[in-house]
Amino acid sequence: MEYILTFSCPDQIGLVRSVSSWLFELDCNILDSDQYGDPDSGLFFMRVHFAGNEPLDRLNHGFAEIARMHNMHGEIWPVNKRPNVLIMVSKLDHCLVDLLYRTRNGELPIEVNAVVSNHRDAYPLAANQDIDFLHLPINEQNKAQQEAKLLEEITRRAIDFVVLARYMQVLSPAVCEAMPGRIINIHHSFLPSFKGGRPYHQAHAKGVKLIGATAHYVTADLDEGPIIEQGIERVDHRMSPQQLVAVGRDIERMVLAKAVRYQAEHRVLLNQGKTVVFQ
Repeated sequence: MEYILTFSCPDQIGLVRSVSSWLFELDCNILDSDQYGDPDSGLFFMRVHFAGNEPLDRLNHGFAEIARMHNMHGEIWPVNKRPNVLIMVSKLDHCLVDLLYRTRNGELPIEVNAVVSNHRDAYPLAANQDIDFLHLPINEQNKAQQEAKLLEEITRRAIDFVVLARYMQVLSPAVCEAMPGRIINIHHSFLPSFKGGRPYHQAHAKGVKLIGATAHYVTADLDEGPIIEQGIERVDHRMSPQQLVAVGRDIERMVLAKAVRYQAEHRVLLNQGKTVVFQ
């Protein structure tokens, strides 16, 4: 069996040795590892990919002893267990189409359990791949009720994380707080400039020369969660607003797919208000 161990803790001497010695004693082989000590937060982060014959419960028991010694916060996952993912989308389906395509071709190590939308437009895409589609229309009167249904489905389906693939509704603080570090969003990278509708048209009017996209964790602070991945492309004065939109959608697809893969492979660790991403 192959496993992934990730943890963070206060930085101190001997952390790598403690973990590697423990794995050696269990006759486990480290296949690759990465670590980072943050001088600003004083925290140490590590991701270890290893192989061995020990069952997960024994590994968790042994790691718990090391974690107590060093004040570690971490977890161990079997590599062959694909995360159970729920994708949320509104009318724009370019990110959803890309995620489903990459999953079907084995580029993303996830299981798409369901697609949730406040519109019916994406139903044919989900039905074509025998994925459950949940229509949860949102308005001011039913938002709390619909979000309660959403959380029930997340619990019932044992969802590991949620992807907002251009879901054009703001999640309430209750939903954000129920899944910290487990909801990924994608948006254009003009923020805090060009807020609201038609951001690419606003950018075109200002002669913007760089456009991009940002994937981040969702928090109660709108579009201000820890950033996972970003991408940019250079544009020029010859391009129309429609061309800027097309370039922006390409970047959104690429950036969101990377963020989903990093999350699925347990490469992202929270470092206070930012992230450590082991690529």
